[in-house]
Amino acid sequence: MSKKHVTVMRGGISSEREVSLASGSNIIEALQEAGYQVSDLIVNDDLEYVIQFLKEKRPDVVFNALHGRFGEDGAIQGVLEWMNIPYTHGGVCSSAIAMNKQMTRILLIDAGLPVATGKVIPIKALASQDPLPVPYVVKPIEEGSSVGVYIITEEDENLRQQKRENIVKEWHFGDNALIEQFIPGKELTICVMQDKALTITDISSGTHHFYDYTSKYTAGESKHILPAQIHPKAFQEAMNYAQQAHKILGCYPVSRTDFRYDNTNETPEKPGKLYILEINTQPGMTKTSLLPEQAAYCNISYPELCSWLVEHARCRI
Repeated sequence: MSKKHVTVMRGGISSEREVSLASGSNIIEALQEAGYQVSDLIVNDDLEYVIQFLKEKRPDVVFNALHGRFGEDGAIQGVLEWMNIPYTHGGVCSSAIAMNKQMTRILLIDAGLPVATGKVIPIKALASQDPLPVPYVVKPIEEGSSVGVYIITEEDENLRQQKRENIVKEWHFGDNALIEQFIPGKELTICVMQDKALTITDISSGTHHFYDYTSKYTAGESKHILPAQIHPKAFQEAMNYAQQAHKILGCYPVSRTDFRYDNTNETPEKPGKLYILEINTQPGMTKTSLLPEQAAYCNISYPELCSWLVEHARCRI
């Protein structure tokens, strides 16, 4: 029996294009190693070309290696649904919700899961005053890889005012921004495969306040410790939260939930506090990305992970 024909869709038009190209290249190599027939679709801003390519190639499955806008926000998923081509990762609804940080917050809060204090404001309003007590974080509502994230920590009011004004001038992520309380402590992440949490990675970002774009994609800028060495009760609680978040958003078959863990007042008897930052329906797939790393910890090789995603591909709204 011949293996499936898989089209790997990579590139895209978001700020994460280069990451997607790198991930896609690794995926193509892994799928070919696993025996699949593979075609390479590098996506740009020409949707007609994408549709024509898929009509001509007639793949059994599309491996969606896109990131960011139009890649993991439900848009390309809708095109694939319309064409009735099974695809990997999240469907239209889960992708759209997870990409929108405010919608994700609403669902998590409704389910009783912990998130940082926050609110959405018009970005222009940031220039005139602090929307939350310092320190706080300014985020685009719909971006990935920590693109466009700023942390306001300055105690001096004049310096803070200048920084806020500069953010407003540089901002190109829509009319609104999500403002959240900055949570001190550790950056944790958990990948879920088919409703089962794999493990917890503790991410040390060196001199950076958080796991930003540079930390994620520059060699030597971050250190991953897995399994994370945190309070046993917090470990189990985080694993449960990740599984719940996966189900609440309707993620399939894989997701990654990012946390902050405030261990400031942790004691042997009392764990620190967990806060969910976001849920990613299309975790990075470079060979050193967090999902492949956690899969390897669970004895799942990179080619096996890619094959597993192909075999779980389907159409789903």
